[in-house]
Amino acid sequence: MQRYTRGSWQQLIQRSPALSAQLKSVNPMPSGYDTHDVRYSSSVAVKGVGHLVRKGTGGRSSVSGIVATVFGATGFLGRYVVQQLAKMGSQVLVPFRGSEDSHRHLKLMGDLGQIVPMKYNPRDEDSIKAVMAKANVVLNLVGRDYETRNFSFEEVNYSMAKQLAVIAKEHGGIMRFIQVSCLGASPTSPSRMLRTKAAAEEAILREFPEATVMKPGVMIGTEDRILNKWAHFAKKWSFIPLIGDGSTKIQPVYVVDVASAIIAALKDEGSSMGKVYELGGPDIFTVHELADLMFDTIREWPRYVKIPFPIARAIASPREFLLNKLPFPLPTPNIFNLEEVNALSVDTLVSDDALKFEDLGVNPHNLKGYPIEFLTSYRKGGPAFGSTVSEKLRSSEF
Repeated sequence: MQRYTRGSWQQLIQRSPALSAQLKSVNPMPSGYDTHDVRYSSSVAVKGVGHLVRKGTGGRSSVSGIVATVFGATGFLGRYVVQQLAKMGSQVLVPFRGSEDSHRHLKLMGDLGQIVPMKYNPRDEDSIKAVMAKANVVLNLVGRDYETRNFSFEEVNYSMAKQLAVIAKEHGGIMRFIQVSCLGASPTSPSRMLRTKAAAEEAILREFPEATVMKPGVMIGTEDRILNKWAHFAKKWSFIPLIGDGSTKIQPVYVVDVASAIIAALKDEGSSMGKVYELGGPDIFTVHELADLMFDTIREWPRYVKIPFPIARAIASPREFLLNKLPFPLPTPNIFNLEEVNALSVDTLVSDDALKFEDLGVNPHNLKGYPIEFLTSYRKGGPAFGSTVSEKLRSSEF
């Protein structure tokens, strides 16, 4: 019997068009990908994973049947999503690209072997496929609100998100894909960061129409990047700069509620697939009112320096201009982040006709009270020090 090598097979196929057509009909998947190849998506029926959540005692020592790859698990929202997934007995694959210690706080959230750290390179497609290989759920929490010399908004917020959706569709066994975007993301937003988030939403729903998109407002929690930032600045300088006149309206949301909404979407039978949810808290604040709440909680008198938008942009612009022109990395922007300044130039509220927390069966917390108790650590005499501004005003009346 004659043996054929790979080269002789290719020559035989080229000489016989009929055989070539017959082989293509049997195995239409190309042997490799390049920029000119068409990406082939799976024909496996995609449905919800509610049926995977096993009945029984539940808890972290049970087995829910969900194997979730959570990109961005080491971030702010990621730790709460991982905690809620692990609490119901899911196995969580945690891709990380930094230090070996970046994920160690997550390993305690699940039973032994349920939290699986996996090192990956977001620019290596094979690396992404490896961390997604045994999963049936993919969550993308990756996002940046400032650029670095290595990663631009277009790469982090758009290209990586689109690539994850393409690979998840080709995987064939991914039953749910959830993308976390931002409230206010729009192609017409004054912030380039929000424009790339909007482009990612469109690309993901085009590549993976069954995906679910979550658009949370400004997230508040122990590790947040707004109240912590303000409180730290206020303790150091006794005031905070107020961009504009502080009249911009926002709808901050407790980070645990956002994680609960993601889990609620996973537990349904597919009713949230292909939909976009806008997740805002029950209360609407102006930036000035939110800053007043922060000062009231840390028990300091509110002091502000109002900075008009043109001046704030002028202060923040040099970093963006010099970012790729200097041979060394620039510091992370703190108060004056150009994209945050641009985002604060317009109100960011949940649309009237949008799907909300209530459509997922989640009742969001009011911001006053438990969600901001972490700010008591900024009180100069300890958590029980002093009195609130409202208490001082009442005592002065007598």
